[in-house]
Amino acid sequence: MELRELEWFNTLAETENMTTASARLNVSQPTLSRALGRLERKLGVKLFDRRQNRLRLNRYGAVFQAHAMRAMNELAKGEERIATMVDPDQGQVSLGFLNSFGEWLVPDLVNRYRELTPRAVFELRGGASDAVADDVRQGRIDIGFVAPEPAAEDLDWIPLGSQRLCVGVPEGHRFAERESVTLADLEDEPMVSLKVGYGLRHITERLCRQAGFTPRFVIEVTELYTLPPFVAAGWGVAVVPEPQPGQQTLTPVILIDDPSAVRPYGMLTRRGGPAGQAARRFLAFAAAQSKCTGLAQEAVPQAAGVAELPG
Repeated sequence: MELRELEWFNTLAETENMTTASARLNVSQPTLSRALGRLERKLGVKLFDRRQNRLRLNRYGAVFQAHAMRAMNELAKGEERIATMVDPDQGQVSLGFLNSFGEWLVPDLVNRYRELTPRAVFELRGGASDAVADDVRQGRIDIGFVAPEPAAEDLDWIPLGSQRLCVGVPEGHRFAERESVTLADLEDEPMVSLKVGYGLRHITERLCRQAGFTPRFVIEVTELYTLPPFVAAGWGVAVVPEPQPGQQTLTPVILIDDPSAVRPYGMLTRRGGPAGQAARRFLAFAAAQSKCTGLAQEAVPQAAGVAELPG
């Protein structure tokens, strides 16, 4: 069985769409269809159910996909091990992260790491918490930066720190001149929020439930940076992380006077840590840089022992 057939099958299994898969692989649909037919004849079963020109991975396909992904991962690990033997500081690390972390946390860690290992290469992908966790789970990325810790028993969590939470309000709002607010103060306020699936949305709903009310969301968005314009326009208030030092804010931001109003953030990996040596080195570096160094190193003893990094 050719390596190319496994790659093409995995793409088809992920997309379940011949047109999308052929575009991603840069091969014609007839070529891809013939390759799938050859693979199915070799295995003696159909791997997809065909319904109205659509593909749906069946139970045989799901079994084969699991083995095909492991095979591709093993080959990738083999390539990386050889590359690492030739040059231990060279290798690609794929990172997934909440888009808001792309403004400060991820660039800061990557830039500091590149000062130590300038030949390291990074692949970066932003998204919602649920999407990042799934990418880690499926092996599409090595390390995910999310908040808060997801309920995922099949993934490892390495805490890095936490942000205090605030409430963004429109100019002239009754809270605008206050230094702090309580969660109960928000009960009658219309709210602007990220969509379900984003970490900050989960935290906002939890805090409101703790305060004894169900939040009333009037606008839902997919990017944290789009919350302030809707708040400024008067649609409602929004629970947001405390601004980073030097960060400009579009609307007044008031601290929430509650010790539980924090946004803990950290790293996700597959159980036991990422497979690649380069990713494990970066994981150890990021854990050592956090304010929770002792806890983080306890959570990833294998990663922390990969290499002694200067500084």
